[in-house]
Amino acid sequence: ELVRQGEALKRTEQMVDKMDQDLKTSQRHINSIKSVWGGLVNYFKAKPPESKPEQNGTPEYYANSRLKEAMISSKEQESKYQESHPNLRKLDNSGLLTLFYTKYLVSSVQRDFYPKNQHLRAYHQKIDNNLDEMSSGLSRLKNLALGLQTEIDEQDDMLDRLTKKVETLDVNIKSTDKKVRQL
Repeated sequence: ELVRQGEALKRTEQMVDKMDQDLKTSQRHINSIKSVWGGLVNYFKAKPPESKPEQNGTPEYYANSRLKEAMISSKEQESKYQESHPNLRKLDNSGLLTLFYTKYLVSSVQRDFYPKNQHLRAYHQKIDNNLDEMSSGLSRLKNLALGLQTEIDEQDDMLDRLTKKVETLDVNIKSTDKKVRQL
């Protein structure tokens, strides 16, 4: 949603830049109509170069790389979680083999680390697995939150820039409207 809103802000800023360019052109025409002297000044004065709105200080909008990385990482972690979760994974023969391997072929290092009691060892392994999943989920949430924060900060700057442009454009439109009414 933030990426979509950022693109909408970019388009809005481009439209405001285009309106400003059109207003400058209108001002030149008003000066030509207003007096002979204004027409002569406009004739000898170089025409302002037609510039694209993207070149008027509006950078091309791309979603924050931190947010993109966080979303990609989140989707990868989510798919890994769904594959490993007993209620979410698809049961097939390879899953049973993996389950057999993790339950019965525990390395000697892990056997020494956990208690000798088989039930207690299984309980400790289950707790460790759950804590690993929680840690992974919290890490994913942290990365998403940091990406969202950065994206919001960038869009806030874009909104400030857009607000200043719109205020300037509003003043110029009122001035131009007043000049047109005087003609």
